[in-house]
Amino acid sequence: MNGEIILDKALAFTTTKLQEMAMDVSSPFRDEAAYALKWPILKALPTLITKHNISIYEKDPLKNNILLKFAKLNFNAMQKLYQKELHEISRWWKDSKWMEELSFARDRIVESYIWALGICHESKYSHGRIIMAKLAALVTVLDDTYDAYATLDELELFTNAIERWDINETSKLPKYMKYFYEVIFKYYEEIDNSINKDNIQYAIHYVKEAMKRQCRVYFEEAKWFYEGYVPTMEEYMKVAIVSTCYHLFVQISFVGMGVAASQEAFQWIESDPMLLKASGIIGRLINDITSHQFEQQRGHIASAVECYMKQYEVSEEVAVIELQKEIEKAWKDGIEDYIMKSTKFSNAILMRVLNLARLSDFYYKKEDGYTFSHGETKDFVTYMLIDPLP
Repeated sequence: MNGEIILDKALAFTTTKLQEMAMDVSSPFRDEAAYALKWPILKALPTLITKHNISIYEKDPLKNNILLKFAKLNFNAMQKLYQKELHEISRWWKDSKWMEELSFARDRIVESYIWALGICHESKYSHGRIIMAKLAALVTVLDDTYDAYATLDELELFTNAIERWDINETSKLPKYMKYFYEVIFKYYEEIDNSINKDNIQYAIHYVKEAMKRQCRVYFEEAKWFYEGYVPTMEEYMKVAIVSTCYHLFVQISFVGMGVAASQEAFQWIESDPMLLKASGIIGRLINDITSHQFEQQRGHIASAVECYMKQYEVSEEVAVIELQKEIEKAWKDGIEDYIMKSTKFSNAILMRVLNLARLSDFYYKKEDGYTFSHGETKDFVTYMLIDPLP
């Protein structure tokens, strides 16, 4: 956490030693050291490291063969469940024919499922993963609508229509927006059914308000782009932390948990706790650092990198270094909240928020692995959803 100087020194020391080990071709721990540097346990998704841990344990001369067999059986059983869920979501996506009506948007249904899998991988949250993956796909289209396609006047109409939350208030919307508005309403009807089934009627208010807030911040960013305005870092982060969608994702993930998520948990998220804020900072800054050059080429609002460069009159290199420091601070802030301040909530609740920060580290470590999913994202899909353990 912040202020733990001895642990800061210990981290620097052990990182150096691991780097030396990873470069030593004679070291029997070379591969493990390299893996630990790339995917530290704290920052890694549990689903990401499971298969690796099994492969390491298999080489242990003191291994328990029964435990190893059960671990493999469990992994393969979960993989079958994930495949079944992905099949259902892919069929929903194909049947909805979104890409025919909204061809400007990214087609990222598998990547959307990986978001859901990263937030809640446990078997009992199968329904939660399905509604979460659908939301991630829906928000991808929403982001592209605000970010790359619609005019500012159209976005104002759409944002106001979402604020009113009335299916009859779409007469002024262009055809493609009216269609998308109806898609959102149909999705929320599914959410409402889940809420009524699990007897958590209080949740519908929070998930609707989260969608309204999402559209408001997207519209604010769109205005900055059309005006050519480069905000200060303070202005930018106030909006950009929310535009990561993490506030919305957590609320929906709580719906997938049923009665395990109390009204108090929804209210906690509504108050923007430090754990959520820290996850948003990590997600926004790591995304901006890896993708800002591409986004500026295609036309996009100023990212954190550009905002920092302008405000403090520094080079891109310096800006990136300073923003990376902010990412490390956010990890410490989030962990402090997770361990010390939010103890009245179960680990199951807190893990949904922490996993969002882990997802950012997974998707944006070297590039925008959500938009450009041909690299490590594709490898992970193969590793996690296609290839079973022998």
